[in-house]
Amino acid sequence: MIRAGQLRHRVTLQRPAAVTSPYGQVTTTWADVAEVWADFNPLSVREFIGQGTTQSQVSARVVIRYRDDVNAAWRLVHRGKTYNIAGVLADPDSGREYITLPVFEVTP
Repeated sequence: MIRAGQLRHRVTLQRPAAVTSPYGQVTTTWADVAEVWADFNPLSVREFIGQGTTQSQVSARVVIRYRDDVNAAWRLVHRGKTYNIAGVLADPDSGREYITLPVFEVTP
């Protein structure tokens, strides 16, 4: 069971949206779906060398109340940082109380 007091962070869920330009070019943008309360827990930081620069990948666990529309193609925004969703895990008891989203930060 998840308690309301644990959900103390606001996150914005976003889904990809295709937009067609007047010239027929299709580009993908991100559309806000909902702003929800979440339990946001950073888990680790992995540093690696990529193209001659040091980068880091932050992973976290985000728990939100159950929604049946969230999937791994979506992303979320927390405190101005964007995170890709790696998967959607249902709660082990009923599967309909909350979902856990393993996420990793999108580096610019």
